[in-house]
Amino acid sequence: MNRLKTLIREIPDYPKPGILFYDLTTLLQNPAGFHKLVDRLCEHYAGKAVDAVVGIEARGFIFAPALAYRLGAGFVPVRKPKKLPWKTASVTYQLEYGTDTLEIHQDAIKPGQRVLINDDLLATGGTAAATAELVRKLGGEVIGASFAVELTFLNGRKKLPGIDVTSMIQYDK
Repeated sequence: MNRLKTLIREIPDYPKPGILFYDLTTLLQNPAGFHKLVDRLCEHYAGKAVDAVVGIEARGFIFAPALAYRLGAGFVPVRKPKKLPWKTASVTYQLEYGTDTLEIHQDAIKPGQRVLINDDLLATGGTAAATAELVRKLGGEVIGASFAVELTFLNGRKKLPGIDVTSMIQYDK
């Protein structure tokens, strides 16, 4: 995975001073890197029953459909408010400074379905925890949460107790 890490561009002071942004577009542009990342994410769930892969807007839409395809599962988008065309279930959750809301179609997850949550990056864990709440609200079973990158120093896993969390690339600071 160290090879994959070298394909990620680090941009200091974006989107604001003091933030180091990990730009995955450079990894995505590299065919071998992108394939390796998707293959490794899928390996962890190979042989496990996965009915749906939930991708979190927006960068989760890059990896989740590829995982769903490889795992023989459906893809379900979780989006910001008012972007889904049908009846939705929603959850509002706390951010560092304020709140945010996520939505999912009410019929996107059937009771008892085994669901894998996917996003590009695990930071503080709030968005992933809110997504897990949405899945459970619809009766789904969260069998795991997968991420391309994890910022381990932000302790996002702590907001996902009892969930099998996997990440391919970790940054310790």
